[in-house]
Amino acid sequence: MFFRTKKSKGNEYLQIVQNRREGRKTKQSVIATLGRLDEMRKSGHMEALLRSGARFSEKLMILEARKKEDTSDGFPSKRIGPALIFERLWEKTGCKAAVLKFLGHRKFDFPVERAIFLTVLHRLFCPGSDRAAEKWRKNYVIAGTEKLELHHLYRAMFWLGKALDSEEQEGNTGFSPRCTKDLIEEALFDYRRDLFSELDIVFFDTTSLYFEGEGGQTIGQHGNSKDSRPDLKQMVVAAVLDGEGRPICCELWPGNTTDVTTLIPVVNRLQKRFSIRNICIVADRGMISKSTIEKIESNEFEWQYILGARMRKQTEVRDEVLARAGRYQIVHPKSKNLKDPSPLKVKETWVEERRYVVCLNEAQATKDTADREAIIKSLREHLKHGDKSLVGNKGFRKFLQTEGVHFAIDEDKIKEEARFDGKWVLRTNTDLPASEVALKYKQLWVVEDLFRSIKSLLETRPIYHKCDETIRGHVFCSFLALILRKEIQDRLESKDYSFEWADVVNDLNELGQMDVIQDGKHFILRFESKGCCGKVFQAAGVAMPPTIREVPPLAQNSKGDVCGANDLMNGVDRDF
Repeated sequence: MFFRTKKSKGNEYLQIVQNRREGRKTKQSVIATLGRLDEMRKSGHMEALLRSGARFSEKLMILEARKKEDTSDGFPSKRIGPALIFERLWEKTGCKAAVLKFLGHRKFDFPVERAIFLTVLHRLFCPGSDRAAEKWRKNYVIAGTEKLELHHLYRAMFWLGKALDSEEQEGNTGFSPRCTKDLIEEALFDYRRDLFSELDIVFFDTTSLYFEGEGGQTIGQHGNSKDSRPDLKQMVVAAVLDGEGRPICCELWPGNTTDVTTLIPVVNRLQKRFSIRNICIVADRGMISKSTIEKIESNEFEWQYILGARMRKQTEVRDEVLARAGRYQIVHPKSKNLKDPSPLKVKETWVEERRYVVCLNEAQATKDTADREAIIKSLREHLKHGDKSLVGNKGFRKFLQTEGVHFAIDEDKIKEEARFDGKWVLRTNTDLPASEVALKYKQLWVVEDLFRSIKSLLETRPIYHKCDETIRGHVFCSFLALILRKEIQDRLESKDYSFEWADVVNDLNELGQMDVIQDGKHFILRFESKGCCGKVFQAAGVAMPPTIREVPPLAQNSKGDVCGANDLMNGVDRDF
């Protein structure tokens, strides 16, 4: 049976019609004519009729309860999207197995692995302090976290950052001890070792994270702040990525550790930790010093490298490398399609036995020229009205020179700066073609994006913990979160899906479920998936739970205990 409308004398009438089969033909018979459709809608009789009929359909009743957000039975709605996706990836990436491996037979009075997973999930979806994670999880279905309290999360952080015994400290950098987190990193590397036979290229960069408090017993120190907060103590965080942009490990040092002293100890330790024979280091110009390059090229290491060079500060680069003529090779041409790679040209230059690669982005060069011309134009206007106020402006000060007691524009400086437009210079001892050297170095920007994620999306800073161990554990949880984020992004890209991370987070957060009791029966209703949620489930290889599912009465778990409402919700979700 179904509803249909029939027009008569300019009016539309609502009828209930039944199909019946007579031989090979289907005929319709009108059971009842309910009235004029416009009048039924106006009077509200239409909605009353449908609502009355819905009482005799369990599914329609449940949908109606969802529409009203009726939680009077004491079963509030909870979000299920985040845990369903990242519980699967937590297992597939080996994170869960690695944590459980090193917990071994240690006797904790709470599930440490669950506490770590909760913290990692919280960083991905609602970044903030560990204190907030304990309250945040009450609105989510996350299996095994129901009884976790705040002090459990702190104890889990402490375990991650706890230093290993003295006999296990061989190979540490000297800046920080080997900790439990190092063992987990090594286990994760072994877990995916079959994906590549040799870790031949690593990307290395550092940043600083500041503390609101004292910064632990030793790790918080005053240093060169990259956050522009020299007034606060800080720590230095280094990240190492493989050639595919996957995080390998993170290193944590006191805040007064300088970048040029870290490159060799970290790479030396990297080789020992992961049994790497050959290695090519890709690092930014801040890692370079003359002594660093000499050690890298010595017989002791014989590493290959691609290092950014300081164009303005290194005399050899400024006066010889950039001054030499030569034809550029086109790597990526100019394109009007925004999805195409940025334009790139390269040329190779040798100074004695030292190999340099000069890279040019013509689009960036055009922008640099326009920015400088705008500054000079504004500077000329300001000079007409007095020059004393210009000294405090760094953009202006670069192009000023003194003439007696007044300032004037330094035309030679303008010409000098034009030489650097759109360019960057690399120094390398590899045999790779110049184009490959440039492209490998551009991949280092993945590390820079990683640090932006740590600082902004995952809000690792500022750090409030008071112990070195919990500080290291706090940062390492952000590292684990980035592993999961990288995994889901790779899976989405493999299916040619391109979504903003904020959309992924928001749409997964929208997926929830609620409990409904009807006629003594217990149902779980899943909310409608929105936006990119369905495609994220598909990319992750996770089945979307059914819209409505009935919970068996007095369901028992594997131990024979009667399950509560939360246990049932968690148990069902783990099957998908």
